Amino acid sequence: MQHRHYLLFDRVVIQGANAISSPLTYGFPAISGFIGAIHALSRHLNQPDKIALDGVLIASHSCDVQAYRPHPYADYSFNQSRNPIKKDGKTAAIVEEGKAHLIVSLVVEVYTESRKTLREDKAELAFLQQCREGLMQQRMAGGSILSIGQVELFEIEAHQALRTALMPAFVLMDAGDALSELTAHLQENRPSATALDVFVELSTLHHTPQDNDQWQTSSIKSGYGWLVPMPVGYQGLTDRFDAGVLANCRHQDYPSHYVECLYGLGKWVFPYRLQDTFEQAFWRYSQPQDHVYLLSQSPAAH
Repeated sequence: MQHRHYLLFDRVVIQGANAISSPLTYGFPAISGFIGAIHALSRHLNQPDKIALDGVLIASHSCDVQAYRPHPYADYSFNQSRNPIKKDGKTAAIVEEGKAHLIVSLVVEVYTESRKTLREDKAELAFLQQCREGLMQQRMAGGSILSIGQVELFEIEAHQALRTALMPAFVLMDAGDALSELTAHLQENRPSATALDVFVELSTLHHTPQDNDQWQTSSIKSGYGWLVPMPVGYQGLTDRFDAGVLANCRHQDYPSHYVECLYGLGKWVFPYRLQDTFEQAFWRYSQPQDHVYLLSQSPAAH
């Protein structure tokens, strides 16, 4: 497929999304929650001409993690909810979980085999209506979609119009370069430091006493913008099991794999700062290699 468009899902309101993005991080849902939803939508599209959805740009307008703390010096705790009463009238157990309400806009790459596909008004309207209804019937990042503002199709050159449509929001970008720089910075004074030490430093504030009885607060991420640790994929721990071999897995029709989470560094960027890097803001699945399943902003393979 060679002909590409951009599909904008503007102001998608999601309730109760999964705020625990990995075993070590929480807050904004994992990237896989959004890419997976668009991948499922692509598989369910019923169009006369072949259409595929691929890369996903994720822009966050707001993210309200459902947590509280009783006083300013206490740790935050997730708000928990009790499940409905069971059939026998007994109360159901509380399953501890973290939820977030959020508003996001998604820009999705649309690939078609023919340039004529989607060029007629009726075909475009039918496609947009199907995308809206299909997404409303799905879960996204574990949450329920309450509403979608606008669903619009843009030409591939319409970067400026899309940046304007995304305002005000912050776009999630890969910060692998910052991770490399910060690791090298740590290794200047500590040669054994690794990327894992950078993640620890990102969560640390250093308070240094000054001569005037004041304290100076510093962080390793000063000057790098809004950096966030996040899961970016999975590493297989064993050989992959064929379909139907591993007992009690979620689906017996597909292969299964024991995996551990892979972590990377991301940053939130204002849309107008993507003047020359707009096409690099799309997250995609990478072809698995050596049991590594990675989500990255690599160039499209089409």
